[in-house]
Order: sequence, then C-alpha cells, then structure tokens
Amino acid sequence: MGPPLDVWDFSSPLLLLWMNRFYIYLGCALGITLWICVQVVIKKQVIRSQEKSVPGAPDSSLPLQKKQTHVSGVKIFYGSQTGTAKGFAVTLAKAVTSLDLPVAIINLKEYDPDDNLIGEITSKNVCAFLVATYTDGRPTESAEWFCKWLEEAANDFRFGKTYLKGLRYAVFGLGDSAYQSHFNKVSTNVDKWLWMLGAQRVLTRGEGDRNAVQSKHGSIEADFTAWKTKFISRLQALQSGEKKACSGDCKKGKCETTQPGAGEVRPHLQGGLRPGGAERERAQQEEKAGVKRNPETSVDSEGRAMITPALREALTKQGYQLIGSHSGVKLCRWTKSMLRGRGGCYKHTFYGIDSHRCMEATPSLACANKCVFCWRHHTNPVGTEWRWKMDQPELILKEAIENHQNMIKQFKGVPGLKAERFEEGMEVKHCALSLVGEPIMYPEINRLLKLLHQHGISSFLVTNAQFPEEIRNLTPVTQLYVSVDASTKDSLKKIDRPLFKDFWQRFLDSLKALAAKQQRTVYRLTLVKCWNVEELQAYAELVSLGNPDFIEVKGVTYCGESAASNLTMANVPWHEEVVRFVQELVDLLPDYEIACEHEHSNCLLIGHKKFKISGEWWTWIDYSRFQELVLQYEESGGSKTFSASDYMARTPQWALFGARERGFDPKDTRYQRKNKAKDVSGC
Repeated sequence: MGPPLDVWDFSSPLLLLWMNRFYIYLGCALGITLWICVQVVIKKQVIRSQEKSVPGAPDSSLPLQKKQTHVSGVKIFYGSQTGTAKGFAVTLAKAVTSLDLPVAIINLKEYDPDDNLIGEITSKNVCAFLVATYTDGRPTESAEWFCKWLEEAANDFRFGKTYLKGLRYAVFGLGDSAYQSHFNKVSTNVDKWLWMLGAQRVLTRGEGDRNAVQSKHGSIEADFTAWKTKFISRLQALQSGEKKACSGDCKKGKCETTQPGAGEVRPHLQGGLRPGGAERERAQQEEKAGVKRNPETSVDSEGRAMITPALREALTKQGYQLIGSHSGVKLCRWTKSMLRGRGGCYKHTFYGIDSHRCMEATPSLACANKCVFCWRHHTNPVGTEWRWKMDQPELILKEAIENHQNMIKQFKGVPGLKAERFEEGMEVKHCALSLVGEPIMYPEINRLLKLLHQHGISSFLVTNAQFPEEIRNLTPVTQLYVSVDASTKDSLKKIDRPLFKDFWQRFLDSLKALAAKQQRTVYRLTLVKCWNVEELQAYAELVSLGNPDFIEVKGVTYCGESAASNLTMANVPWHEEVVRFVQELVDLLPDYEIACEHEHSNCLLIGHKKFKISGEWWTWIDYSRFQELVLQYEESGGSKTFSASDYMARTPQWALFGARERGFDPKDTRYQRKNKAKDVSGC
C-alpha cells in the first residue's frame, strides 16, 4: 500500500506532466497527422503541375470541354537569292503539316509588312523567318524592302516598343562564315528588330553556315535540320499551352545559346540606339560647348566637328544620312507615303508642294532650345553661337541631294510604289530646312538658300525665334516659318527650355523681324494639352506683333518615352480640340480666317484675308513664278523686290476647311494602320 495522498507534492512539474501524459500524447498525434496531410497535398500539386508542363499531356481539368487553341497556324517567310531559303521553307512546311497545323509559305518580296505584319498578332500564328545574307552583309533582293521597313519601324518612336507585342516568331539565317564580318548579319538584325518592336521570340535564332569546315553540323542543310527539329518541338509545346519564352538569353535583344558556334555574331542592342555610359557623358560634354559665329570661318578653319563619333552613331541609327561635320538629311514618312499614292503631307494640302519631291534637311544639327516635344530627344548638340568647324554650302547641297536620291532608290520594288512618282521623286523640287536643330545658325545660310533657288528648289525654312538679327539679314525664302510654341514668357521657358537668358526679348524681336519680310511668312503653333492651349488672348497679341501671312496650328506629336521630357499621350490634343482652339483664336483675329485643314496631320491653316480673293483662297504657291522672281531679285542685286502676293496660286476645293475630304488629296488612297488603338486618357 502506497503513501497517503497528503504525502504527494502536487506542485512538482514532473508530476504534473505525468498526470497529463494522455493529453500530451494526443496533441503530438494530431500534429503528426496534420503534417502528413499537408505533405500529401503538396506532393499532389507538384505532380499535377508537372503533368501540365509536359507537351501533349491531357488536361484532366477539362475532360468534356473543347480545348483552347494556342497555335492556329504557321507562316513561313523566306528571303532567298539562289533558292536555298525557299527550299528550306518547303521542307519546314512539310514538317509543320505533320502536326495538323495550317501552314503558309510567303515570299518576302510579295509581302507588305506595313499592311499585314501587325495582323499576325491576333491570328495566333507562329511566324518563321528564313533569311539569307547576301553581298556585303545586305539582304537578298526579295527581302530588301521588308528589312528596310523593319529597321525603320524599330527605330521610329511612332511605332513604340509594343507595336508587335503578342507576335511569336523564330528566325533562321543562311550565311557563310568565310565572310566573317557579315556572317548571318541579316538574320541577326531581323531577330533584333522584331524583338525591339515587342515581338516574342519562341526559339533561339538558328544559323546555317555554307562553310562546311566551320558549320556546327557539317553543312548548311544539317544546320537547318537541327534547327527545324527544335522548332517542331517548340511548336508542340506551344500547342499544349506553354507560354515560356525561348531558352536563350533574350533580355537585351540577344538570344544566345550556352555553346555558341564558331563565327557566330550576336546582336547588341545596348548602345545601338544611343551612346551608352561614360561614352554618352563624354559626348554630351563635347556637344554642349557653345559656338561663336565667325563669317570668315572656312572648311580649313580650326574648330571641332559638331558631329562626334557617339552622336554620329546615334543619329545614323535614327535614320539620318549625315553630311560633313554638321548637316543631315532624312527621308520624310510623307515622302514615302506619296510615292505609294497614300497621300501627301499638310504642306501639300496647304501650299501645293509635291511631297514625293520634297527633301527634308538641315545645315545645322545644333539648336538653342531643348523643347519638351523635340523629335530627337535631344540627341543633337545645343549651343547659342557657332564655334564648330564649318562645311561649305556647295558640299552640303550636293551631298544632301545625292543622299536623298539614294534613299529614294531604295524604295524601288516596294509594294504599291507609283512608277511615275518614283521617277519624279529623283528630282528634288522642294527643300524643308526643318529636319532638326536651328538651320539659321549656319553662318552661310544665305548662300545655301541661293544655291537651292539656282537649282530650281523651293525653300521652306523654320526657325525657333531666338536669332532676330539673322532673320533680318535673311535672303528671300519661299516661305519663312517661326515656331511660336507658347505666348507667355513663363510657358515659353517651360516648353522650349531656351539656352539664352534673354530668350523672351529675342523671341519678341524675332516676331518683329518677321513682320518686315516681304515674302510669305508663317507662325507655327504646336499645341500641347495642359501646357499652352489656354492662352488665346496672348496668342492674338503675338499675331499682331508679327503680322504673319499664315498661322499653322498643329497638335503635338508624341515622341515616345524619354528622360528628356515628361510628355505623355495625355498631352496630345484630339483633332476636334485643335479645331475648337483655332475657331476660338480666329474670333480674336479680325484679319484672319480658317483656310485649310489636314486632318491626317492634326493640323489647320489660318490665312490672312488678303489671300482670299473674290471669295476664293489662294494659299497655294506658284513655284515657277517664285523662281522667276527670285532670279530677278538676285540679278538686280536685291533692288527688284517682290512680295507674297506675287507668287500665290488658287487653293483646290478639297484642301479647304470644311471640305468632305478633310484635306486629303482625292487623287490618292488614304491608308490607316490596322489595330491602331486610340488613347482616351486625359491630362
């Protein structure tokens, strides 16, 4: 018999644990059971996810429902010179057919990317590009236009980084590593440009090598067979719903395998569009040096070149053809449009220029402003005076025309090209000195204008209203523009961001200098919503100061994202908003009326009533008559002057404001890019 209960010490912890041991056992058992259940659930989830990632595995979650279509078909594009790429396309098509997928083989020569490429996004097709590299690293003749269009689109802010978002593609290149510097250059570029436009690469770029010694698999045919096998495997994975990108390094426009083959060339996007890192900083420091105008400056005079190597690379990537050390020329998109019968620019509507015969150029890439809506995101240099090395105007004009003609020649064979306009386009008839920068800064601008007129080329000169003395000394111009980007000192400083401390006085003096000109003068207003659209009375006062013949009012063009500007699509006014602004402005200008409209450019023209004769507008220009008048002016030493009314021409009905055509020439066919969504955001 044990001791009595009063002998036990119930305050002992061990004794308490012993007496409650059954509860402790039960708690441990429940905990272990719960842990086992959690592990079983986790394991089942892992197994289920592994089954879904296996190509061709059945989806048990949809036993009775119709499965979603992830790949609707395959389009195989080829660019071939000798027929090898075409043969590979046929072989690939046969392999794709075995997957019960529709397949189409397309010769790039017969394909218009401007009309059709964006349509491949919604079709759920996978696009395969088989492209060969021809002489000197150039595309074959059949793929030349496609590659040209793709390069320009990839470097054009109007398309943007998401233009081809959703397009799935793969590229195989045909080349010869014996030409090391150009080996598969075309396929490398096509792959990079598609990626830059937002397309999704589904397979690492393949490279076929005709040089059997260097070929990965012993021959170009074997290289293609190996790539084809991978492509078919990827198609099967995509059919099952896999969304994973290709296995290569696709982060920066590259797509590299872990074991690159001999002679393989990689596309490098970093630094391709803009100079990078320390090089960019050095370039900016060089380019921001201001410059003093010196009339005795010559080609042999000392002074640094305006175009530094870093700047040359950046501007070349943007499509500029650079001339000498400070000039440039570029093919305007409206020139391309009119060559194809798709309509001309607003100058065609307002003033009757032939857009396909217009050369857009500048003798000075430098500018004295850093406008928030600058088309080139301030990659061009800035300065308030001319201190750079100077090229002669004869050189600038000669090379500008040659470069322009070469760019026109590259358009030969483009789908929809009008043969008669192509021939006309080879002869420059108009020159818009408005490409970029401040043309009037060029010390020999008057000699350049005279040379243009001697060649029968009309001149449209744009200045940013910061050089009043140069405007006063300017020789006759077919049409002289002043950019009036704001109507108050504060808003002008905010929008144009001028370098001059006395920018506002220079601005006002420039408008007064414009009023003294006898030839045609134009105010150019760029409307930026929430920035400068509410200053109507101030604009009216500026009009009375310069008394221009015409006032162009245009909605700002969004230039894409840039560290140099905080503008967004919300700052772009709708055409209806521009029309309303113009109507309200005209109500404050008793001597002006709305004359013309170019809806496609979001632009309207206000004309002085002296150009409305017997109820008809005469805003167009008689270019032959202008050439006669300017010749008489030069021969008389400037004593025989002439005015804007001496070379005006009647405006056609379709160009007038309120016409059914809204400023689009009925001789052409209007083209609008497919799937172009409108932005409806506010400020």
